[in-house]
Amino acid sequence: MEYRLLGHSGFKVPELTMGTGTFAGRGNFYKEWGNTDAQGATRLVDICLEAGLTMFDSADCYSKGGAEEVLGQAIKGRRDRVLISTKGSMRMGEGPNEMGSSRWHLTRAVEASLKRLGTDYIDLYQLHAFDALTPLEETLRTLDDLVKAGKIRYVGASNFSGWHLMKSLSISEREGLARHVAHQAYYSLVGRDFEWELMPLALDQGVGTVVWSPLGWGRLTGQLRRGQPKPTTSRLNSPLVLDLGPLVPEEYLYRVVDAIDAVCRETGKTVPQVALNWLLRRPTVATVIIGARNEQQLRDNVGAVGWSLTTDQIAKLDVASTLPRTYPYWHQLGFQERNPLPTPSA
Repeated sequence: MEYRLLGHSGFKVPELTMGTGTFAGRGNFYKEWGNTDAQGATRLVDICLEAGLTMFDSADCYSKGGAEEVLGQAIKGRRDRVLISTKGSMRMGEGPNEMGSSRWHLTRAVEASLKRLGTDYIDLYQLHAFDALTPLEETLRTLDDLVKAGKIRYVGASNFSGWHLMKSLSISEREGLARHVAHQAYYSLVGRDFEWELMPLALDQGVGTVVWSPLGWGRLTGQLRRGQPKPTTSRLNSPLVLDLGPLVPEEYLYRVVDAIDAVCRETGKTVPQVALNWLLRRPTVATVIIGARNEQQLRDNVGAVGWSLTTDQIAKLDVASTLPRTYPYWHQLGFQERNPLPTPSA
């Protein structure tokens, strides 16, 4: 397992991170993802550590705290062997302050996460979404205070737009506060709009990308094929999950899957392995979050590392997955001599 620096920091993370969205399975939304209990999670953590995968990502809203609780039980007695990233700012109660990135909510959210995880510090804490109602100065000073208190090691954001992230970085620099070293973002072979603005920003500002849902919200598992029914266990069978996820046109999806299948035949790898390996070649990507309902899925996903796609194979996947850009990005493409596109890593 390769380790990579997380953005402009000295913190190294494994190229794959284990996501815990499948842990606990509380509530209509998360039960469609999975319902791994503490015993099952312990086994998955065992497999991860054997492979050198030491980072585990969660969020307080996953199963209303249940995922963090299960993860805490699964790593009990081996906290020194793992890295923990988690997130806060989503609604966690009925009160008017039980959400967002205010000092009131973030301080309580971090304390609650620490308790559920059974630890006294979090390696990477990320704002789960942008809060337009709370002044960024308040949010960033709160995070800085939590870093100084030793409760958080590094801070990041998730699901920010370009201007959200850039404004945050600017305030941190101006005020001498802990800055976002990571941005956890949706990015996949069927979701490449991340490349239009957030990737160039991350390159310019030294922000590492933590990729969530790298298999396109369950579309690149290898089970979806043109003219075939969806698998019975797919989360895409749930209208609730499907409606809340990214929109992917059906013909576009199958075009990408066809290209992945061609690369699979050349490499002997599975669809998820090819899709994940493609992401690991992309600029700014520090770590890719993989999820698994069971051992077989986890072992298959871990097989995405230790090898590399060829330049021709990457180009084949790039062509199949490219979509027309919206303004001003299509206009900028006409002036690549002064706006060069980011290039994949070797």
